Amino acid sequence: MSKRPNVPQRVLVVGATSAIGYEATKSFALAGARLFLTARNPDRLAAVCDDLRVRGAAQVEAALLDATDVDRHEPVVRSALSTLGGLDCVLVAHGTLPDQAACERSVAETLRALEVNCTSTIALLTVLGNYFESERQGCIAVITSVAGDRGRQSNYVYGTAKGALNVFLQGLRNRLYRAGVAVITIKPGLVDTPMTAAIPKNRLFATPERVGRSIYTAMLAGRDVAYVPWFWRPVMMLIKSIPERLFKRLKL
Repeated sequence: MSKRPNVPQRVLVVGATSAIGYEATKSFALAGARLFLTARNPDRLAAVCDDLRVRGAAQVEAALLDATDVDRHEPVVRSALSTLGGLDCVLVAHGTLPDQAACERSVAETLRALEVNCTSTIALLTVLGNYFESERQGCIAVITSVAGDRGRQSNYVYGTAKGALNVFLQGLRNRLYRAGVAVITIKPGLVDTPMTAAIPKNRLFATPERVGRSIYTAMLAGRDVAYVPWFWRPVMMLIKSIPERLFKRLKL
C-alpha cells in the first residue's frame, strides 16, 4: 500500500499508552510511519508496540520515560533521533486528571498536578523546540484540554496547568513559525478514558477513537489549535464570554 506523501514518517509519541495517544498513533501506524514510543509502564508499552507493528507501522521502537524525570528528556530525544534518523513530528500525550479536592487540601498535591500536567511538558518542549528550530521543519502537537480555557471550581488546578501550557504553546508557535515548524495545541473535551472513569458519562463524552482520529487529522493539516470534537470550540467561546461577576456564581 502506498503511503500518502504528507504523512510524517518519523514520529515520536510521548505517553503512547494513554488512551488518546494510542488511538492517534494507530493512524500513523496504518499509514506506515516509523514510530518511537515512550511511556512509564513497560508491559503496556510492549503491548502497544506489538499492536502497532501488526497494524502496519514500518518500524516501532520504544523507551521507558516518566515525563516528570526531566533529566531523561534529552537522552530519550537523542535516542529517538538516532533510531529514526531524525524526527518529522512529535505528539505529546501524557498527563493525568488530579483530584481537585485533594489538591485543595494539599500544597504537595497541587504542585504535583502542575508538574505532571504542565512543567514537565514545558521542559520537554524546550528540548524539542530547539531541535525542530535547528531543522527548520516539522510538527509539534501537544494534548492539553478545554479545561485550560477558563478556571472552574470543579477542576481549576488541572485547568491552571493546561491554561499555562496553552500560553506556552502560543509563544512557542510564534517563535517557530518563521522556522517552518508547526506547533499544534490539541484541546479535547470530555473523553471516555480510564482517566475519566469516575466521572458520570453523558452525551458530551467522545470516544478515544474519535478523538484520536481528529488529532491525526489536525496534525496532518498543521492546524494551530484544534478542539476535539469540534463542537467544544463554540461551547468554550460561550463559557469564556460569561462576565466574571456572573460566572463566579455558577457551580461548574
